[in-house]
Amino acid sequence: MADHRYRPPSSKWVAVNLRALSDRATAPAPANSSELRRVVFSSYLGSTIEFYDFLLYGTAAAIVFPTVFFDELDDLTAVLFSFGTFAAGYLARPLGGVVFGHFGDRVGRKKMLVVTMFAMGVASFLIGLVPSAAAIGGWAGVLLVTLRIAQGLAVGGEWGGAALMALEHADGRRRGFAASFANAGAPTGAVLGSLMLGLFSLLPDDQFFSWGWRIPFLLSAALLALGLWVRSTVSESPIFLRVLTETENRNRERPRLPLWAVLAKPKAVLLTTFGAGASFAFQTAMATFAQTYAVRSGTSRPSVLIGYAIASFVSVFAVLASGWLSDRFGRRPVLLAGILSWAALAFPLFGLWGSGSPVLVTLGFVLGLAFQALTYGPLGSFIGEQFGTGNRYTGASLGYQLATLLGGGFTPAILASLYAGANRSIVPVALFLIGAATVSAVAVLVIREGRHHDLATVTH
Repeated sequence: MADHRYRPPSSKWVAVNLRALSDRATAPAPANSSELRRVVFSSYLGSTIEFYDFLLYGTAAAIVFPTVFFDELDDLTAVLFSFGTFAAGYLARPLGGVVFGHFGDRVGRKKMLVVTMFAMGVASFLIGLVPSAAAIGGWAGVLLVTLRIAQGLAVGGEWGGAALMALEHADGRRRGFAASFANAGAPTGAVLGSLMLGLFSLLPDDQFFSWGWRIPFLLSAALLALGLWVRSTVSESPIFLRVLTETENRNRERPRLPLWAVLAKPKAVLLTTFGAGASFAFQTAMATFAQTYAVRSGTSRPSVLIGYAIASFVSVFAVLASGWLSDRFGRRPVLLAGILSWAALAFPLFGLWGSGSPVLVTLGFVLGLAFQALTYGPLGSFIGEQFGTGNRYTGASLGYQLATLLGGGFTPAILASLYAGANRSIVPVALFLIGAATVSAVAVLVIREGRHHDLATVTH
């Protein structure tokens, strides 16, 4: 596709389109434009904080934890064990989506967003306090996994609420753009995490591995306070409140478990899971394996982290642009463009990451995250539009979080195993990601286009 489609838009472009969200908002949207902008900003900021914590762990798992918590193992085995703790968070995410999704569908989206943010902030702060294996032995790994599971539960419930608050407040013609702000929080969080870890990685190795890497985790406490304040100021989803009122006025008994309603028609969950899976495979491959690969290929650790941070910053605007494109052309065409383009570039991207040149490594991350953004920006609307209001939080969270588990949770360990088993050849690694792209492309082709669906429908 032409390069101009992936050029990150200016901050003025974002402001104009965000203002258009407010100007076009109609019932049952918020009463004034400032409230709508506050809701979208809250979704963005909340996701930024949540994913700063969650993705910071991924970067640390790639370059810090093998040394701090698994130093008695050989290099590749230590990386595998570290990525195993990383996967624990993804295993917990679907459960978090179901639990918090249930209450989000019953008592409201806003309350669950506050609870999940608090849980994530506390878990991340405590990770920064876990003693090394040299100090407490195997208990260090146990504590690390426990806190990682807490992170997974929190982020599993957070995304659904953040995306749906923006989606359900916005005008139908701008839903994709509005919901993309929740996903734009992921690369923004990655920027912050990479910059913070990159800054402290400039310390001498003994200081960095002793205490320097802990500071970015401990700073979660300050981010938590900011996020809780912002989220406490927004209003509940108007669509949720309207459906809740109609249900009570008509004396309808809501399903005791929204999960039952979702699983009674599993097609939507399955197709959204497989359709979004490649996006997370690409994302986690770049956040973990590609960074380790670049460092071992001769690029310095700070250069890799800074390069990834630069690329993540570009990706923020690419995510928003892809959400905007999905409002114009549909969710499926944009998703397919990103999936197929990333697959076509898989081998060249690994060539850039293995070049040993900081400039080329950064270019590889910019290109990889730009095309991944096409698969990521529309996901909030793409998944949320497949479910009715009565079970949307549960259904969207479950589909999204199963996709993160399928596409992202085990990907770092699988890629490291393929790389080691092929005598450090990158060929099976690239082929695995191309295979994931093929599965997602088929699922996206099969699923229905939801751009024109009425979100106020109780069930789909």
